[in-house]
Order: sequence, then C-alpha cells, then structure tokens
Amino acid sequence: MATMKLYTHADMLDRVIGEKGTPQRDSMEAELQSYLIGEAIKLARKEKKLTQQQLGELMGVQRAQISRIEKGHNLTVSTIVKAFKAMGFCLIFFWGSFIITLLM
Repeated sequence: MATMKLYTHADMLDRVIGEKGTPQRDSMEAELQSYLIGEAIKLARKEKKLTQQQLGELMGVQRAQISRIEKGHNLTVSTIVKAFKAMGFCLIFFWGSFIITLLM
C-alpha cells in the first residue's frame, strides 16, 4: 500500500501560488485583501438596509462606483473610510494584520 504525503495549507500556497515575498504571491494576497474589504463594505451596506444607489448618494459617487468598490476595485484608504463613515460606522485599521473593526 502506498503512503500518502500530507501538506499544510501554507505548504500548498507556497507550491501553487509561490512563496511569501514573490510577486505572484504578493499580488494574490493583495487581491484577496481588496476582495475582503469590498465584502465588508457590502455587508455593512446591507446591514444598514441601503441600496448601492443610496450609498453612492451618501458618498457623492455613482452607483457603478459602489459596485466596483464592493468587488474590491478602486479601493484606497480614503474610499474605504468614506464608505464606512457615510454609513455611520467608526472604522479602525490595523494594517499589520489587515483587520477592520466596525464599531457602532
């Protein structure tokens, strides 16, 4: 009977995406962080029972821009803060671990 080799999640990321610090891995991790921030904005918007159009009006942007933001595109710190502030959330960034805490 053949033995099976088991790999950790970190090992698989290194093998499939590339080791930490490589351009491919950094790009993937940046995309993932942008996606997660966009999802957090979408969840906050839905919790406030706002449409994309309504959030856009609060932020002074078009609905299409809200759609892009929620998909993780066109994200800047300024845009992120503006979105949460428009919905009445207090936003705290912990850049070292990319944690966003929302306080009501």
